[in-house]
Amino acid sequence: MATSPAPRYGRLMIQPVIRRATAADLPAITTIYRHAVQHGTATFEIDPPGQSEMTNRFRTLAEAGFPYLVAEYEGEVQGYAYAGLYRTRVAYRHTLEDSIYVAPEHHGRGIGRALLDQLLVQAAAAGFRQMIAVIGDSEQVASIALHRAAGFRMVGTFVAVGFKFGRWLDTVLMQRALGPGAKTLP
Repeated sequence: MATSPAPRYGRLMIQPVIRRATAADLPAITTIYRHAVQHGTATFEIDPPGQSEMTNRFRTLAEAGFPYLVAEYEGEVQGYAYAGLYRTRVAYRHTLEDSIYVAPEHHGRGIGRALLDQLLVQAAAAGFRQMIAVIGDSEQVASIALHRAAGFRMVGTFVAVGFKFGRWLDTVLMQRALGPGAKTLP
């Protein structure tokens, strides 16, 4: 399902097309995530998964009907985002957790915001009521600012719960209601 071009964001004012991810996007998705694992603290994974594992992760979410999106500009996948259950126990079935990754050469161009905005729209349309952002490392100021600008509020910080690149890392929790949130019963 292709969507219309996203509004203009960021300093370079690009307009990526946000669309549903397909199996053909998995090489680019795997490359983007590999860099995030090897060089960043947005994920606490230490060893980057290969394309086979990324394919399994994609299929699990896509086949269950969760939103899994890519941002494409001039034929290049520049970022991706998805949402899956925050936790698998049945009581959490109305709450999703988001993940957003942008290729490093495309940071700061509004791609993450375009992806997040569409992810929120699709999650609300599917009837989910809450979105949780579990942000690896309290020094991920861009991710925290992105989520705050999209209406997330700070819920808390788990201090020094991860260890990567020779240092302790925090986990920041942010939350945003979807649709009516908790104002009505599901």
